[in-house]
Amino acid sequence: MTTEKLPLADITVLELGHIIAGPFCTLTLADLGAEVIKIENPNGGDAVRDSSPTGNSSFNYVNRDKKSLTLNLKADRGRAVFIDLVKKADVIVENFGPGTTDRLNIGYADLKEHNEQLIYCSIKGFNPGPYEDYPALDPIAEALSGLMSTTGNPGEPPVRAGTSIADMAASLYGVISILGALRQRDTTTSGQLITVPLFESSVALMGYWLAYTQAYDDIPDSLGAGHPNWSPYDVFQTKDEKWIFVGPSSERQWKWLCMELDLPFDEDERFASIKARRQNNDELVALLQDEFQQFDREEIVSRLRDVNVPVAPVQNLQDVVDDPHLNMTDALTEINAVEGNETTIRVPRFPAQSTGFQRRKTRDPPRLGENTVAILTEFGYSAEIIEQLASDQII
Repeated sequence: MTTEKLPLADITVLELGHIIAGPFCTLTLADLGAEVIKIENPNGGDAVRDSSPTGNSSFNYVNRDKKSLTLNLKADRGRAVFIDLVKKADVIVENFGPGTTDRLNIGYADLKEHNEQLIYCSIKGFNPGPYEDYPALDPIAEALSGLMSTTGNPGEPPVRAGTSIADMAASLYGVISILGALRQRDTTTSGQLITVPLFESSVALMGYWLAYTQAYDDIPDSLGAGHPNWSPYDVFQTKDEKWIFVGPSSERQWKWLCMELDLPFDEDERFASIKARRQNNDELVALLQDEFQQFDREEIVSRLRDVNVPVAPVQNLQDVVDDPHLNMTDALTEINAVEGNETTIRVPRFPAQSTGFQRRKTRDPPRLGENTVAILTEFGYSAEIIEQLASDQII
């Protein structure tokens, strides 16, 4: 049975975030019902606001369903206002550079004196240790974690993933940790400091490859679209010069593929078992590529789906926006962009569904400082004080 109240409806989150890692973490908390107040520098705000088409687009997505409050944290009066917010907040999420919050006197040690129940989530490049002061970006974590070494095609240079996977992995581990801390706080009434690293989060995603490398004394090369556990398991070009992924993962599916397309390969000794197909994978892929060139993408996808063979078109991003399944399942939500081309766009909603709560109706991302007056008023500031703060360039 669904209910209107979302799980985190009574939780207030202060976000000191920029670009992806911090904002994606708080976006997920907002999707679960939390009120997220994004604290931004009055002079420009989040680093990707009005920065480039891709920067603007990332801002518009990861900052929907939030409020924006401008605040100069370098000024004593600005920090004093921030402390007032902290006293009534439940969670802080920050992804500033190493040492920044301590220099501003807004680190966990400073703030817990004002709110012992505060849960403080710090997203950094690395956990405390030899690397902790190194500059960190998403590709740095991808490179160090081994993720980049397995991405791309064999014999070609390593490439980063097509999205900010290290940032987002850390963000999601941050959400999980915050939920755990909130659960602990229910029984202990105590807050805590959480550190979530891009590097170690990316290493966690590579866990089974680390296990393989050690157990079998073999370092995997770039994997392309394939996987060494199965064959065929790859992308193929079709007659209409489009791409599909085909990956039968059982002997039955392999036979169904051959039967549906009238291929003799399942009777060939080289391809009669999964072990044989793995040993002769390159030859099999080349043969299948020739066969798939006889079909348009839509036909081969339809036929293989009908016989339960794993297959998918390789969709470009416009294909994804127009995907009938996503649109019929309400997976995308409509918002008005506030950075870059100010237009109506569709972006992903919280992907999970629950019998306990409905996904929230989404709100547009905020303009810089859009909610400053309303938030400060809610926290007890008079119109005169707010006007003075604005005059002094604190907000």
